[in-house]
Amino acid sequence: MDILQYLVTFFTDYGYVAVFTVLLFCGFGVPIPEDVTLVAGGIISGLGYANVHTMFAVGMAGVLIGDSTMFWLGRHYGTRALKWRWVAHVLTPDRYEAVQDKFARYGNRVLFIARFLPGLRSPIFLTAGMSQCVPYWRFLLLDGLAALVSVPVWVYLGHFGADNHEWLLKWLKRGQTGILVFSALILMGVAVWYWRRRRERRAREALS
Repeated sequence: MDILQYLVTFFTDYGYVAVFTVLLFCGFGVPIPEDVTLVAGGIISGLGYANVHTMFAVGMAGVLIGDSTMFWLGRHYGTRALKWRWVAHVLTPDRYEAVQDKFARYGNRVLFIARFLPGLRSPIFLTAGMSQCVPYWRFLLLDGLAALVSVPVWVYLGHFGADNHEWLLKWLKRGQTGILVFSALILMGVAVWYWRRRRERRAREALS
């Protein structure tokens, strides 16, 4: 967890701008864990160096702008972007094959799932732009919904665990898998609620 302590120190010195900048780098495929970055932002708010609600907003902005940049690079430059050294490093042949497999299995839903797939997140967003098949509004909707699950969890986890590192480290070790399960339960709950409302509405229409 050395990187967590380093980020906490860095963010304490430079505040919201540092958090936003590091999240942008995360979106560009730089191997800095996004979850640890968000937790570090939450920690400095818990220690009194920032406002936790502002940190949540900064986290959302950094995540979505970084993701959108990758999408638009793919949309604008297409496969020409693969000639750039840093893009070729992010989207290796193995990762490209894995991304294609994910799109084949889940379709556009993979844009939601990508938020919980470290290592494949940036390649998926870049490939989505290259495909020319995903409108930006749909990309932003799915990515934004996923971010609304993961970003507040990590930021507020860091905030409330700032003075209890053992508890915080336990949750960090559980990682994105726990959040993915949590988000799946939320989606299932929303789907059940929507199905029941629809059935009740049809029943009322049938009676009338």
